[in-house]
Amino acid sequence: MAQVKTQNTDAYSLILEAIDSGVYRPGDRLVESELAERFGVSRTPIREALQRLETQSLLSRDGRSLIVSSLDHNQMAELYAVRTELEGLAARLAARHATEEEVQVLQEMVEDDKALLGDPAALARANRRFHKMIHLASHNRFLVQQLDLVHRSMALMATTSLAAQGRGEVALGEHQAIVDAVARRDEDAAYKALRDHISVAFVTRLKLDAQGQG
Repeated sequence: MAQVKTQNTDAYSLILEAIDSGVYRPGDRLVESELAERFGVSRTPIREALQRLETQSLLSRDGRSLIVSSLDHNQMAELYAVRTELEGLAARLAARHATEEEVQVLQEMVEDDKALLGDPAALARANRRFHKMIHLASHNRFLVQQLDLVHRSMALMATTSLAAQGRGEVALGEHQAIVDAVARRDEDAAYKALRDHISVAFVTRLKLDAQGQG
């Protein structure tokens, strides 16, 4: 029984990671047999994983097929509204609870990520790691769970705001301001710095989407 449980969990995680990393993008069709072959998992846990992802609205129906969901303008605005508040809270709590070691890791992340400028895909992965570290540094498991759900939905956006010209360098500067505030234990500044960071990212994404539709 434990093996079945492990397989089910693994199938879900494998598909989720594939969506998150852009292997499967919004609008792509997911087929049980192809997923089972790709991941070396039997079709039953794949089917159960797909049902779970559909329940979470990460997949949607297109006739009889399941496709990776996409977010319309209103859904994206709703997601960013929630993300802005939750991320700001995470930064506030990180300023209160982060260990010195966690602050050091955050600082090293900012330094290391400078080498990734010019590679939007790598920067996007690094950005997710940075935000995840902020979440963990909040030391609030319930907040971390909610932010995990938000970030899963972020994978349904076809592009990263870091693809915009010059955005990567600016974003790293914003990350540095967040880390500085956390290191100073300035809760209000950390909250504001992360909220501002998300707000700029949202504006950038809106401009990218508008250009794509033009």
